[in-house]
Amino acid sequence: MENFILTIAFLLIGMGLRRLPRFPKETAQVLNLFVIHVSLPALILLKVPQLTFSRDILAPVIMPWAMLAVSAAIILLMAKLRNWGREITGALLLLIPLGNTSFLGIPMVRAFFDEAGIPYAVLYDQLGSFLALATYGTVILALYGSGERPRMALIAKKVITFPPFLALLLALAGRGIALPAPVLTLFDSLAATLVPVVMIAVGYQLTLRLRPEVLSPLLVGLSIKLIVAPLLALLFCHLVGLNSLAVRVAIFEAGMPPMVSAGALAIMAGLSPELTAAMVGVGILLSFLTLPLLFQLL
Repeated sequence: MENFILTIAFLLIGMGLRRLPRFPKETAQVLNLFVIHVSLPALILLKVPQLTFSRDILAPVIMPWAMLAVSAAIILLMAKLRNWGREITGALLLLIPLGNTSFLGIPMVRAFFDEAGIPYAVLYDQLGSFLALATYGTVILALYGSGERPRMALIAKKVITFPPFLALLLALAGRGIALPAPVLTLFDSLAATLVPVVMIAVGYQLTLRLRPEVLSPLLVGLSIKLIVAPLLALLFCHLVGLNSLAVRVAIFEAGMPPMVSAGALAIMAGLSPELTAAMVGVGILLSFLTLPLLFQLL
């Protein structure tokens, strides 16, 4: 509970800083870049080598792809039933299957599962959400977006040069190698910056812009993302008797709100910017209610 309260406090600090004129509008982007290039790679290099390879680690790798397939199928069905246009359908197909499993997910996993859950959260994010954004997300943007169609060579380059992904490959390759104590201390200090920097950045860029025409798809989309998808994951795991820490973390990550990066891409591609902004902003706020309830069910 203490970690959860701290996470909320960091969020409120970010919201407060946005109202100070001394902070430029690019503040959130700068903080996010720091996390991508420093905090998250340090956390990965520190935590992933602690993983014990077993069948348990399959859950955080398979779960995001299973949730992607289920969520996309539900969105396509609802789009047909409600006659949503291409912009709304494309926005929901991009935002609902892809969760905020890194910037918000890792701090929330740390708050509820302590340090032991972080390696599984990293696997869920890097081998699930991140790769899904680069592959599935690209397909959705190509099919529904109005911007320039991305090239496969550019996609591959972005994947293999993404700092957290490089850190993951390095951490997996270096398992079993004992790092010097000063290096571990450095990684630990840098990794400790992730939660406060991320949540302050999230609070800084949190906006609420609701319009009547986006209310229906907003409610449907967030209901699927925050409630239906994680409950389906929980039900399936319960039926097949899966209840390890890795499984619980994977289910918890499945209940994260829409990914901020996916929202940015959707807006740039002209996929209902009003709906996209509301999905990201309202989703983050509602997740502070739904995630504690989901944790109680695990």
